[in-house]
Amino acid sequence: MTRAHLPSHSGSPAHTHSHAHARTPSHSHSHTPSHSHDADSQAEILDLDAEVLAEHTADLISWLPVRTPPREIVDLGCGTGAGTFALLDRFPEAHVTAVDSSAEHLQRLREKACARGAEGRVRTVQADLDRADWPDLGTPDLVWASASLHHMLHPDRALRRVHDLLAPGGLLTVVELAGFPRFLPEDAPEDRPGLEERCHTAGERFHAEHVPHRGADWGPMLTAAGFALDGERTITVNIEASGDDTIGAYALGGLRRIRRSVADVLPPEDLAALDRLLDTDGPHSLLRREDLGVRTERTVWAARRAG
Repeated sequence: MTRAHLPSHSGSPAHTHSHAHARTPSHSHSHTPSHSHDADSQAEILDLDAEVLAEHTADLISWLPVRTPPREIVDLGCGTGAGTFALLDRFPEAHVTAVDSSAEHLQRLREKACARGAEGRVRTVQADLDRADWPDLGTPDLVWASASLHHMLHPDRALRRVHDLLAPGGLLTVVELAGFPRFLPEDAPEDRPGLEERCHTAGERFHAEHVPHRGADWGPMLTAAGFALDGERTITVNIEASGDDTIGAYALGGLRRIRRSVADVLPPEDLAALDRLLDTDGPHSLLRREDLGVRTERTVWAARRAG
């Protein structure tokens, strides 16, 4: 097994990444497809996440211990397709089956595939991966699950299904964020220093109840499902502060989602300060700040089916 750390990157984000989702996007705990406004806001977050973290995703995929370039890939919980397209870029001979529970996200992915001229290399499948009966996903050489397994009610069962799905010698890649990224300097905002960290602390209590598998060590779960671990890597993301509009929009969308889960538990002074940051027309708006960055970690586990 290997552990390594990629250097931090900063600079202009690109348009491929992987942050895929099986039941729900990773920064919310519930999703009803009929709520089109919510689906749109989730899709926007996924697209921004993909753009901001594109370089890190490309580095991560280039590290994967594939023995030969995969020809058939399954993206489990594909969201709006960030992982799908990053994998297609890396493996130009591959076809990807993109699986998600959200019809809206899959439609967005298909539109992107057409815009890229890649519609012939992508198949979309709408499915709830917590159900016992999975659709036919073929016999892939590589299964990619980024920020999706922790949403499942029964990830151990899903891992066993993936094990049986893979071709002999095939690879499963699990990618998980170490919580939601931080955007503000630690001493910000000026009127309530440390606000963001307090929001995250409150949010962690919420997620411990609603998303109990977030932050799990997937290594033992992978071996219990019959996989042999072939590598583990932690990627440190530290995109330096800038006035980048994309990072501003990413921070705004992310902190709006956090607010939904912590509004009932934050002290009134903190909630008021958070609302001042989220007021795009106000003088304290996040979008007016020049000191926003992105700080987080992602861990990837590569696990192989024997054979």
